[in-house]
Amino acid sequence: MASKTSTRSSRPAAGYRCAECGWTTVKWVGRCGECQSWGTVEEVGAAVARTTAAVTVREPARLIADVDATDAAFLPTGVSELDRVLGGGLVPGAVILLAGEPGVGKSTLLLDVAAKVAGAGTAGAGASGASSPVLYVTGEESAAQVKLRAERIGAVCPGLYLSAETDLGQALGQVEKLEPRLLVVDSVQTLSSTEVEGSAGGVSQVREVAASLIAAAKRRNMTTLLVGHVTKEGSIAGPRLLEHLVDVVCQFEGERHSRLRLIRAVKNRYGPTDEVGCFDLGEEGIASVTDPSGLFVSRTKEPVSGTCITVTLEGRRPLLAEVQSLLAETSNAQPRRATSGLDSSRVAMLLAVLQQRAGCVLHKDDSYVATVGGVKLSEPATDLAVALAVASAKTRQALPQRLIAFGEVGLAGEVRPVPGINRRIQEAHRLGFTHAVVPASPTGPGEIPPGFSVREVSHVAEALGLLISSVG
Repeated sequence: MASKTSTRSSRPAAGYRCAECGWTTVKWVGRCGECQSWGTVEEVGAAVARTTAAVTVREPARLIADVDATDAAFLPTGVSELDRVLGGGLVPGAVILLAGEPGVGKSTLLLDVAAKVAGAGTAGAGASGASSPVLYVTGEESAAQVKLRAERIGAVCPGLYLSAETDLGQALGQVEKLEPRLLVVDSVQTLSSTEVEGSAGGVSQVREVAASLIAAAKRRNMTTLLVGHVTKEGSIAGPRLLEHLVDVVCQFEGERHSRLRLIRAVKNRYGPTDEVGCFDLGEEGIASVTDPSGLFVSRTKEPVSGTCITVTLEGRRPLLAEVQSLLAETSNAQPRRATSGLDSSRVAMLLAVLQQRAGCVLHKDDSYVATVGGVKLSEPATDLAVALAVASAKTRQALPQRLIAFGEVGLAGEVRPVPGINRRIQEAHRLGFTHAVVPASPTGPGEIPPGFSVREVSHVAEALGLLISSVG
């Protein structure tokens, strides 16, 4: 009996791993303990506990005051909006993951960045560009296809090298041979290692590929840009460990039918995570948009009822956007509530507040509320502009053209303060607006620009009474 017990205890326990996020456990469970997905935990082999013995230290630890921080100085990419999001540029040895939906422009942007960095490095190195090459590894296209896109966007540079590889060993061999200052991998889900079982893009393969590329980047002090795919839910494909391993995670967003693209830093070890970069994706490539406010405001000679301008904060950047509303009388018992670019449930709440708290009768009208330019407004500060636009459409009285309004509206009809009131006012003044309706704040609106009029309101009925004579 003793021998059987000893044999049973020495046998390694079976290991199980979630196919979605890579979470591991020693016993099978129906639901993943990390991502809460059902039916994704699979057996992967034996889970053996391992320990590592201490070895001789090759490089002793140094005092933090003695570390030279100039080795991690920012390297500008030549793309101003990307530098804004990254906090100043590329950091040597940093690994940056750029994720986004198919066709949003990830490959176009990184090819443009690779060409600009290669061009900056070869400016004084002659035509060979041997001093600081840039390596672009593509696993989704052939080198000829990348060359065609590079010619179209003007990204052909002597210091830029292309390699169409899907094998991780071959890609690392190219790195050993060229010793680039910048490595671009498009994409991390297309590379695979022969040392690991599974197809490219699987949890085990993505973990191995990412770990190998990160190790090479840190060892060579080489900046690495990785393209990542996203799932249909919008999250980054592969194990969650991938986002923890890299230094910067950027999300590339944009509507299919709009040329505007936004980059947000979800994680950034070297800079802020509340900056947003704006780009214009066209036939000739992708370009930075330093002042995107004009894209979301319509240009009309005469005032039009049902429109109101607001100022929203994308990260730390104030952007002007226009809200438009249209009401049409209906005989249906259930009026239609259609929205575009706004949260439909929040708009429905604002319509109820207008009717119950401000006497604006809307239960017999179909309502259509939308934004201009395809921009999505999710910030509560746009509530007051939506309310004013709907009331203006109801009374068919146009609001002043040089007026902006922002503030959060509660169920009691109160207008609550929002962050960055003075920053929004300064942006509106810079773009030629002269009046603002803002929520009353204990600290006030701050310094008001000369010639600019600010009216503070504490209730939505007060704002409507200020701008619209009748809302019944």
